[in-house]
Amino acid sequence: MDRGGSAGPGAVGSAGSLGLRIGQAACSSAALMFMSVGVEFFSYTAFCFLVTIMGLLVPWSCTLAMIDMYSILVRCPLHVPGVMAIVVVGDWVLSILSLAAASSSAAVIDVLLEFHGSHCAPRLCERYQLSAMMAFLSWLLTAASSLFNLWYIASR
Repeated sequence: MDRGGSAGPGAVGSAGSLGLRIGQAACSSAALMFMSVGVEFFSYTAFCFLVTIMGLLVPWSCTLAMIDMYSILVRCPLHVPGVMAIVVVGDWVLSILSLAAASSSAAVIDVLLEFHGSHCAPRLCERYQLSAMMAFLSWLLTAASSLFNLWYIASR
């Protein structure tokens, strides 16, 4: 097996990883903004959970995006197994938590809409739905990052 060379597609230090991290940060930020700006999200625990997890995912993704940019600029991908394991576990944990947050928020939104909007103004429910959708997209990108990095570790 090749012990040197470039990082695999989507592994930390590659352009694919940078794209995934930028997408994660953008989707997480959008979910956070749709849920928290001008909306009373704190009335529902699932929405508070979504805001908390997206608030954790934004700095995680931005930090790893900076590492990816540095690795690309100096043309030296990250090859430290311990660091890669931390990235995989961090991505895996945040992926599961973001899926849980997006799913629970979507369920609460569904219940709110089931009451024919009596508990949720149409404009407010649309923002909740957009936030949940962006959280699902963030989960998808985080899960992809975790799988790419796990695949990279396994192939080493």
